[in-house]
Amino acid sequence: MHDQRLETAKELFQQGYQRQTEGEFDLAVSLYKRSISLYPTAEAYTFLGWAYRYQGKLEEAIEECKKAIATDPDFGNPYNDIGAYLIELNRAEEAVPWLEKAAASRRYDTYHYPWYNLGRVYLKLEMFNRARECFRKSLEMQPGYDLAADAMARLRKLVQ
Repeated sequence: MHDQRLETAKELFQQGYQRQTEGEFDLAVSLYKRSISLYPTAEAYTFLGWAYRYQGKLEEAIEECKKAIATDPDFGNPYNDIGAYLIELNRAEEAVPWLEKAAASRRYDTYHYPWYNLGRVYLKLEMFNRARECFRKSLEMQPGYDLAADAMARLRKLVQ
C-alpha cells in the first residue's frame, strides 16, 4: 500500500510540474496538493510554493517552503526560494540567512542560485564588494550563468 501511495504521489507531482511548465498554475497547485496528501515530500512542498509564486502569492509560497524544510532540512531549494521571495517582497535583509543556508545545504544541485541571490541582496544594500564576491562565486559554480554575468556587468558600471 505504501509503495502505491508513493508511486501515485510521484505521478501527481510530475503532472503538476508539467502543468506548471505550461503555465497552468491552478491545476499545478491542485496536483501538488494531491501529491502531498498521499506522500509529503520536500520537493512537492517546494514546487507548490513555486506555483504560488507565479500566482503572486509570495507569503503562501514562503509557508510551503517552510513545510519543505521541516520535511527535509538538507534540501537546499526551499531555502533559496524563501530568500528569493523575500527579495521580491523588498525584505532583502531577511533573505540573507535563508540564502546562506541554501549555499551550505547538503542536497542541492544549483548552488549558483543562492550565491547570485546573495549578490542581489548585497547590491540592494549597497555592499558592493560583497555583491561582487557573491556574483563571482555564482559564476565560478556555473560559468556562463547569464543573470550573474549581467549583474556583475551592471555592478562594474555602477562602481566605476
